[in-house]
Amino acid sequence: MRIPLIGKVAIIWVSLYLALKFLVSPSLPSSVIFMYMSLITVCILLFVSVFPEDAEAFFGPIKRFIAGDQTDSAVRKLGRVAMFAIIPLFFGHRSYQANMPSYEPPLEQRIVHPAPPTEFTGMYNPYREDHEHFAENVKRGGEVFYRNCVFCHGDKLDGTGIFAEGFNLRPANFQENGVINMLQESYLFWRISK
Repeated sequence: MRIPLIGKVAIIWVSLYLALKFLVSPSLPSSVIFMYMSLITVCILLFVSVFPEDAEAFFGPIKRFIAGDQTDSAVRKLGRVAMFAIIPLFFGHRSYQANMPSYEPPLEQRIVHPAPPTEFTGMYNPYREDHEHFAENVKRGGEVFYRNCVFCHGDKLDGTGIFAEGFNLRPANFQENGVINMLQESYLFWRISK
């Protein structure tokens, strides 16, 4: 038995869809699959429209099914009514699902200052009481800052370093009053060391 043109087109279309959906690695997003399938559909319609015989073989059964006539059987009439009911319902449901509000709770907000791990709790700055080496400690701290921190916190400690724009939560502006005062010293040790 010879497969009609409309059957061949359906087999090719479904095969290409399944290949894009399951055989392409890494898997494609549904929007890309939709775009490819739209192009494939246009190409297939152009291909079957080139010759009048092929166009009649492809579009003829579709026209006859949609238009119908008095000699149609009850099954064919019922199929036509079902198609005219199912297609609008399907697209209406898809539109509703795409635009339906989400009732899921929002994602948990990022904690700006999480608590440090327990091994850092209770730590204090041992260099604060070392008054005779204060200038040397400040110089070494400045070297550490310029090696590791200046890119985000900036030369003026104002949170405007060259990488600051890349963060969703901006780096701390140490020029503002209270920024360092409101943080536990153990938290600062943890964030700086890790």
